[in-house]
Amino acid sequence: MTHEPAVNPWAGRVDAADGERGRRWHQVVRPVQQADRPGVALLGFASDAGVSRNHGRPGAAEGPVALRRALANLAWHGNDDARLYDAGDIRCLDDALEAAQSAYADRLAGLLREGHFVIGLGGGHEIAWAAHSGVERAFAADPRFERLGVLNFDAHLDLRRPESRGRGTSGTPFLQIAEARAARGLDFRYLCVGASEAANTPALFDRARALGVTIVTDLEAAQPEASLQLQRFIEASSAVYLTFCLDVLPPAVAPGVSAPAGLGVALHRVVTLLKDALAACGHGRPGSKLVLADIAELNPRFDPDGRTARTAARLVYELAAIHR
Repeated sequence: MTHEPAVNPWAGRVDAADGERGRRWHQVVRPVQQADRPGVALLGFASDAGVSRNHGRPGAAEGPVALRRALANLAWHGNDDARLYDAGDIRCLDDALEAAQSAYADRLAGLLREGHFVIGLGGGHEIAWAAHSGVERAFAADPRFERLGVLNFDAHLDLRRPESRGRGTSGTPFLQIAEARAARGLDFRYLCVGASEAANTPALFDRARALGVTIVTDLEAAQPEASLQLQRFIEASSAVYLTFCLDVLPPAVAPGVSAPAGLGVALHRVVTLLKDALAACGHGRPGSKLVLADIAELNPRFDPDGRTARTAARLVYELAAIHR
């Protein structure tokens, strides 16, 4: 299932005259197999199967490589102790989604046990079920897992019931997580920021209420109270998994997604909320509550000028927290 791109995406500008102060991400990233200490590890999930099953626009399987290309030229602001690793991709072959999700979970669990902070690069939002499975495999005996908070920036609640039993999609991951946690007698703690009333049916809102989901709609996200809700959610969580679906952004900012919504939350507001969440988690400091993050639904086929990939790269930059 592991797949390495045929063409190396880690290439870009070199400002040799500026020495180490002029480095970019492509000059410092190294394969995770060469790790000399824990760091930020990028793990791709190249999958279209969940999107296709959910009747979305295929193309998200190309997202991890496109995102790496956009990351390559970011300025490097890490100190001598910072480490950036590429852990490769798990590629879903044809419709073998469940096998790919299990492979991703295994690979993720190994990286987490090694002490890396992993940022998943999607791929459809079916990455979320694979990510939760990996966290469970890594931390099942850890008391922090008992009150894990799932923080999702997304125009969609992704609480759909599968059309066929046992066959998840990009629209089912958080219901899968809810059911898995219920089976173990664990709380389901889920906050969705940016959910669009126009993009989610009443049945989905009914299910969210029944499951105790906290929702900050796309319109509510612009209000100061949204930051307070984030902080309260994180304070009450023992650990946090943060997942960011690019369709939470306005279509003009992020056209390259699998299921665009009609409004979205302004990019600067989203970044502010994201930074608020990272600060509330204590991210980048010992004891951070944030155990994992990922970016979902980058679809390069609908991103001809690369603006969605560049936006996603900036979000990864914030999540990596390697700046001095």
